[in-house]
Amino acid sequence: MTEQLDELYAHAHEKHVVVVGGGVAGLIAAWECAKVGMRVTVLEAGERPGGVLRSAEVGGVVLDLGAESFATRGGHVRALIDELGLSDDVVAPGTGAGGAWVAGVPGVGAAPLPKGGVLGIPANPFAEDVRRILGWGGAWRAYLDRLKPVLTIGHEHSLGRLVRSRLGEKALDRLVAPVTTGVYSAHPDDIDPDVAAPGLNAALTRTGSLTGAVADLAGARTSAPGGAVLGLRGGMARLADALVERLEVLGAEVRTRAAVDGLERAGATWTIRLAAREERDEDDAVSGPAVDVGPLEADVVVVAIGEAGARRLLAPHVTGLAAEPARPGPVVEIVTLVLDAPELDAKPRGTGVLTVPGSHRAKALTHATAKWQWVAEAAGAHRHVVRVSFGTQNEEPATAGLDDDEAAALALEEASALLGVALAPHQLAGARRERFLQAQPAATVGLKAATAQARAAIQTAPGIGAVGAWLAGTGLAQVVPDAIAEAERVRRRALFS
Repeated sequence: MTEQLDELYAHAHEKHVVVVGGGVAGLIAAWECAKVGMRVTVLEAGERPGGVLRSAEVGGVVLDLGAESFATRGGHVRALIDELGLSDDVVAPGTGAGGAWVAGVPGVGAAPLPKGGVLGIPANPFAEDVRRILGWGGAWRAYLDRLKPVLTIGHEHSLGRLVRSRLGEKALDRLVAPVTTGVYSAHPDDIDPDVAAPGLNAALTRTGSLTGAVADLAGARTSAPGGAVLGLRGGMARLADALVERLEVLGAEVRTRAAVDGLERAGATWTIRLAAREERDEDDAVSGPAVDVGPLEADVVVVAIGEAGARRLLAPHVTGLAAEPARPGPVVEIVTLVLDAPELDAKPRGTGVLTVPGSHRAKALTHATAKWQWVAEAAGAHRHVVRVSFGTQNEEPATAGLDDDEAAALALEEASALLGVALAPHQLAGARRERFLQAQPAATVGLKAATAQARAAIQTAPGIGAVGAWLAGTGLAQVVPDAIAEAERVRRRALFS
């Protein structure tokens, strides 16, 4: 048995895997291949690996600039964290600040987001927290849902049309749209309820009303409010750092500032062409002309970059795969502010604020020091961390075209409006702006079928695989298990076929 394992390891070591892209999906795919002894090289075009898992010091505090938490569904991310030895640093959001608020409600301003809903859809239109946002007229219109027949039993594939027909425009605009634009960066009309809220259509059929369906699903929940997400003390970027560390221990190479220009295949060997690289000094200034970097050869290539770049590399080698996305994903900018603001000690708007589309220039705000105890401890007394998000599927970020100082000023202005507290420029201790080109949300209408078709086409091509949010869906809970499964597929094919 030992001799067979030694032979398998030696065979695996003969195989070279190149992973194009050092985001979390690429790092996981690389790790899964390196575990069995395959030689692995990760090529990351940016200055550091991690993708949406990125951190930096802002106002003297090291903070997440991208993803700040992970969904607990499936248990896949938690299993990865445990395997990486980070279990002791898993933390839950604080419960003392209350939940999220919604701002921009006509005639109301801001109010707590009603509890017990699904995607903002309430279970009881006459509950006080729902009626406060909808008003009596909107509540009565939503109540008509209980009296209407179920005309399209289990077959409505647009969340917007479903809510509009059952509950009316006010419920759609004031409750549901703030959630989908804040969470998915998309309008409810573009969201498939079967993907975003599995079981909702079936519960509608079972109960005869949409609000009844929400009550039915809420009754089946096993997790407490706030229990759907967890974080890491010190930031989610530590997950990427731990993956890189494990890769290096296994002898893998992780290269940064290594952009890939194209792929070529001759027989069973891939050639990976790298873009010329600018030489930079210690201050990150260009210090000389671009330097040509020689190509790499590999037995297996795993493409782990965004959809547009992935399709460009894959399409020449994958029959039936379009070279361009059918629709680009949303561009989102997050501006992280560190504020000396004792007036925020009271956590005036809970853990964060969603906005009614069109009411503010920001789509959402997270009060990080109210949400995460470790952030509050790191920031110190009377100092607060606020993350302001801009940009949705059909709308460029309001920060687009602004320089960093102007973007910080706009974020501060929006934070003042959303938190209901006057915040002055002199209170700003630090700011950092990050830009993300997101994948289409997995819940986008029609995307599930299109993604399945693209994945099937990629799997017919020998010696190549693809991972990332454009195939798996956005969010670590979807990206992690998908990357593990795809890495298993390509390594098994390389080693045993």
